[in-house]
Amino acid sequence: MAQPKFLLQPLSAAICIACYSSSSVAAQQVQNTTQLAPIVVTAQLNHDANGLIIHADPKQPIQPVPATDGADYLQSIPGFSSIKSGGTNGDVTFRGMFGSRIKILSDGSENLGACPARMDAPTSYIQPESYDRITVVKGPQTVQYANTGSAATVIFERQKPQLSQDKNYLGQASVLMGSFGRLDHNVEAAVGDEKKYIRLNANRSVADSYQDGDGNSVPSAWERWNTDLAFGWTPNEDTWIELTGGKADGEAEYAGRSMDGSQFARESLGLHFEKKNLTEVIKKVEGQVNYSYNDHVMDNFRLRTPPMTHDMTTHQMVSNPSEMQVTRRTLNSRLAMTSEWDKLSLITGIDSQQNHHAGSMKSMMMNMPLSTNMKFYSYGAFGELSYQLNDAYKLVTGARIDQVEIDALKLNDERKETLPSGFIRLENQYPEHNAKSYIGLGYVERVPDYWELFSTAHGNTGMSKPTFNDLDTEKTLQLDMGYQQEHGAFSLWTSAYAGLVNDFILLSYHNHSTGHGHGSSFSAGAKNVDAVIAGAEAGVGYQFTDAIQADISTMYAWGEITDNNDPLPQIAPLEGRFNLRYVQNRYSLGLLWRAVAKQDRINLNKGNIVGYDIGESKGFSTLALNATYKVMNDVDLAVGIDNVLDKTYTEHLNKLGVGVDGQVGTEQFNNTGRNYWARISMKF
Repeated sequence: MAQPKFLLQPLSAAICIACYSSSSVAAQQVQNTTQLAPIVVTAQLNHDANGLIIHADPKQPIQPVPATDGADYLQSIPGFSSIKSGGTNGDVTFRGMFGSRIKILSDGSENLGACPARMDAPTSYIQPESYDRITVVKGPQTVQYANTGSAATVIFERQKPQLSQDKNYLGQASVLMGSFGRLDHNVEAAVGDEKKYIRLNANRSVADSYQDGDGNSVPSAWERWNTDLAFGWTPNEDTWIELTGGKADGEAEYAGRSMDGSQFARESLGLHFEKKNLTEVIKKVEGQVNYSYNDHVMDNFRLRTPPMTHDMTTHQMVSNPSEMQVTRRTLNSRLAMTSEWDKLSLITGIDSQQNHHAGSMKSMMMNMPLSTNMKFYSYGAFGELSYQLNDAYKLVTGARIDQVEIDALKLNDERKETLPSGFIRLENQYPEHNAKSYIGLGYVERVPDYWELFSTAHGNTGMSKPTFNDLDTEKTLQLDMGYQQEHGAFSLWTSAYAGLVNDFILLSYHNHSTGHGHGSSFSAGAKNVDAVIAGAEAGVGYQFTDAIQADISTMYAWGEITDNNDPLPQIAPLEGRFNLRYVQNRYSLGLLWRAVAKQDRINLNKGNIVGYDIGESKGFSTLALNATYKVMNDVDLAVGIDNVLDKTYTEHLNKLGVGVDGQVGTEQFNNTGRNYWARISMKF
């Protein structure tokens, strides 16, 4: 795999020089500064919309060990879990919901993966530290983005660098080292002035296979790199234009799959403009066009020993290497306008998405050329209105309509859908009690996505492929509510939800004929069922002294199929987290205790395109420690130990582990054992 090596020794050396040269000057700077010690993120983060919207700073380290991709980081936010396949490239769930029910955006644009088994989930192409902010909108409570997510909308954002004649450059860099060969390099640098800038985001991450608590090696090694470049122009304070481009690649061993990912190539281009204060009413007009191309290769021979097969000619066992190449080209566009009249704010806009999927297969049994097999088109319009009723109450509501067309070239079939969505929410403030709350009702329809249409063996009728028009659209009506309060040293927050999901798309795994006399395979079939969902996330915090603070958070998701009262599958169990911190001006100490209950609400061999329930899971708890130290102004050191007690445990959401080379076993693989890490970062 071709990858840039320029980030390694030069970046490490630069940070070391910055940290340890001129120590007397550094000491004087620390004495004169008022900056506090950095904090390792282990708890609930900043709230907005009275607690409905969560904001996170991905440039801060998190524990467990700082994230390799978007899924890793999101797990630090209550409500999110991840279906693991190995050491990286997990697939997130939120409140038990999976896949396209969670809208993942980077800088307002969607970059879809290509693998039919979601080996390259959308978060696989996101390196969190290269972004400035993560925003999570819970539930169907926004309509501003195409094909709205019913469970959540997640936005990874980069912000315009603030440069001037006095400060014409800025940036930051970090190096992370950890157990099992983990080594990360990240650098972000911007050069320019008030009118123009160039920004570079580059990173590289590598790790060997980890060991579980029993000392057994789990196939999980990876290498990945990302490079993104942006050119910005601000001719005046109300106008901003930015052109972006990027490339990336990687490879990953998977403990839970019969193939590894030997290529995760990404290319992207984007143009974004923003114009503010056009009139007294029209406050902002913004638009963007983004193109991405993902070229993914999976195989069973580059990173592992290929399986053996019986040669019909020689009647001997021979090696059977195989690989699949899949690509996805995506073009997103969006135009939005923000208008304000007195207490009313209105965001209106139109957007579109076109994406083409192609695939090929090479093996002893098959040799197919790369060819386009699916074309997807969507066009949408939306409006989202906020009205400040009075000092205590704010009303927010929105509606959108999407026209979707899916062309299945391979099946010579097409599908057209009109998808409505909308919500209404009331936000309350109680200044006398220093409290806030919200309650909202949202509705969204979701067309079956690529994975549910093309990667399953049948639909509702049980007939073999094609199943293209055999699945109904999924319809979710959900009530969201929340409350947060601060009283002296005490704080609390909670978010709860309850929903009805008609025509929920459920995947059932069983043996299906592979055709042409090749026997059968244990694979997924899709069908619609009706379901109910409910759950909550909650937390309590207390500031014991100026230096000592603690918080407890918990999350629980529940779902049931109303057709037969069976549980919804692949839902993470009840989980609680306890954080204790000791914070001083230059350093901090932290403890994270994570306790996960057993999951006995399962639906055997039912699940999603990545995983399915194979049995009840055991409860477990892990302990992690961290510390930070401000070496000098703008130079921070963070260290941590994950799984301090070196426990052997398995997450409930987990792909099946490897039994022998090239073959998937019947048991889930274990998580990482005791893991040490250290991260040094600097701003300039």
